[in-house]
Amino acid sequence: MDLTVGMREDCRMKTYAIEGMTCENCVRHVTEAIAEVPGVTGVLVTLSAATAEVEGTASDAAIASAVQEAGYAVGS
Repeated sequence: MDLTVGMREDCRMKTYAIEGMTCENCVRHVTEAIAEVPGVTGVLVTLSAATAEVEGTASDAAIASAVQEAGYAVGS
């Protein structure tokens, strides 16, 4: 199955390490913050992995800024 069907050529999927999340409420905050970034077309935040999978054309800096404004950090 080709998972790229329907994706625009300029979209990308990137995984970010998220620091500071301790509960599902944190996951909700990070998800909402990233989803509001212009260019984001999809986001999945996972507490157990401490990651955010982001699809779209938003820059790394824009994602990091949104996460920071929500009270968390993007790790390396």
